[in-house]
Amino acid sequence: MITCHLTKLETAVDQLRKAYPKMSPTDVGLLASALVLSGRHALAQYDGKSFRWPDDYGDLTSAIGVELGQIEESGEPVKKTKAAEEETVTVTVQLSPNFDAGSLRLGKRDDLRKTLSSIIEEGVEFVYSPTDVGWQWALDRANWTTIRGQEPTRKVKVRAVFGDGAVGVEMGAAGKKRTRKSS
Repeated sequence: MITCHLTKLETAVDQLRKAYPKMSPTDVGLLASALVLSGRHALAQYDGKSFRWPDDYGDLTSAIGVELGQIEESGEPVKKTKAAEEETVTVTVQLSPNFDAGSLRLGKRDDLRKTLSSIIEEGVEFVYSPTDVGWQWALDRANWTTIRGQEPTRKVKVRAVFGDGAVGVEMGAAGKKRTRKSS
């Protein structure tokens, strides 16, 4: 399994050099950039459909908005208390590497396309921060009030997680930064 850090292209280059020692440095660079693009522009799988970044943003947020409406209708009314404000509804969107986005970088190099395809089939570990993956970045900033046409009664967190043979390791997900109390 190749590990690909989406903000540090050189880690993908190092991994590919080890896996393919006879490949030329130029080809390794092209393949690394294609692999990074396949992660950054990952396909979102939701409700049995596939969505491409960024073209299908409206379609995906509409589909999620429908689910959020169903969640609110099925739940009990939430009183506006401090504890209720902290209750968060989490919706998960599955991500898979986008071979097409990566292969565009490779142009007409069929040999590199085959290699990229085999790397994705074997599995890739993507190391990323929430702003590295297009879908996660956009869904973190979605205005669910505007999308649904009404004020939500609960906090919403939409998580995009890698699947389909790909593993995602999110950097910087340690939680709140702790500070000292002043005495």
